Amino acid sequence: MQDGHPETTRSGAATGDVADVGADIVADIIVVGGGIVGRACALRLRQAGLGTILVDAPPALPHRFESASFGNAGHIATEQVRPLTSPALLRSLPRRLFLAGGALDVGWRYPAVWAPWAARALRACFAGQAGQRALSSLLADALPAWQRLAADLGAPGLVAADGHLMLWPEGSAGLAAAGAWRAADIGSARVTGIGDDERDRIAAHLSWRPATGLRFHHTGQLRDVAEALHRLEAAFLSAGGGIRRGRAVRVQPGGGSQSVVLEDGAELLARRVLIAPGVGARDLLRPLRVTMPLIAERGYHVEWDHGGGYDLPPLVFEDRALIVTRFGDRLRAASFVEFTSEAAPPDPRKWRRLEAHVGALGLPRASGFTRWVGARPTLPDYLPALGTLPGHPAILVACGHQHLGLTLAPRTAEIIAGLVANRGSPVDLAPFDPGRFWSWNTRR
Repeated sequence: MQDGHPETTRSGAATGDVADVGADIVADIIVVGGGIVGRACALRLRQAGLGTILVDAPPALPHRFESASFGNAGHIATEQVRPLTSPALLRSLPRRLFLAGGALDVGWRYPAVWAPWAARALRACFAGQAGQRALSSLLADALPAWQRLAADLGAPGLVAADGHLMLWPEGSAGLAAAGAWRAADIGSARVTGIGDDERDRIAAHLSWRPATGLRFHHTGQLRDVAEALHRLEAAFLSAGGGIRRGRAVRVQPGGGSQSVVLEDGAELLARRVLIAPGVGARDLLRPLRVTMPLIAERGYHVEWDHGGGYDLPPLVFEDRALIVTRFGDRLRAASFVEFTSEAAPPDPRKWRRLEAHVGALGLPRASGFTRWVGARPTLPDYLPALGTLPGHPAILVACGHQHLGLTLAPRTAEIIAGLVANRGSPVDLAPFDPGRFWSWNTRR
């Protein structure tokens, strides 16, 4: 139903702590950002009894340019405890470049976008094990958090907790890579080898039989990302939350109330604000004198009908930097780490390479490809920004989740709801301090 503001939707009866003031809305908290992180946070905040308004911006670009919430691989990646910024990454950089056949690329026409970010990332490569310990603490409960959220959404089957497979063709490189994974710290996940029966099962869906393979346990998959986003919104509205469709352009801190100004000129008021719009957090925080060096780390996917009978968990082909995930009767192949401007045109060579991978692997295909590109919001140390904004105790931040936005959305939501309700955090939030990059600036 409409609540007096023509662009605001709210349903449910638990709305006594949300009041309209003319064309403006006063609430306990406004959540800026309608991606998977923002929607999960909005729901948990509303379930904690807080009057909550979610500001959800329409896509600024065509559908294939939507945020990573809509186009990711659906992988609940609890094994990815090591930030990508490391000395090992620097050593492997030449072979990872797109022109060398790898998945890493930069928008060479946009040096002003990626060069300052890269300088900070280089510094983060020598930060030791602190980043890995911090990510491990977040990821340890990521899969159970998804299971709790799916149960609350009335859809426990949304989460498949049967792990994923990593496969290599013939050759010593696969044996070495598998050995490295067996020896690696992968947090709460663990790995086992695969036997001949499983190789045969996999080979029935490919044009080759894997020579080396690992099964990862305590990882998972979201079976339908779009359904999860829809259910989060429906549950939030049913709990009495309100949604304002529009793009936030400014956040103004105040004494008893904070202001969120929208592109259409509307001003929304609340006691607190949570900033969770992905890459957009950078521009919202700049007027508050907080450096948030987010970059649009873009990924690409292609998707097609598999023709039926395909029942494998997510497959990772490490030698191709590729993950293939089944969503019902569709398969999605995703890859690439492209540092560029979020407004840069897509690179069709990347879609063509994905399509070539699909053909070379012999994956079943009963239709043509659809194509997508989207931006992962990434900070130079590959850790998210979580917590209260320095100097602004009524403004919180949840952004910069890089490849782990889907994985960490429910966990982030529980942490944010706990902070707002003064319950504290189950993990040490110091490594995720939203003001940590401001500190870097002052030390230089």
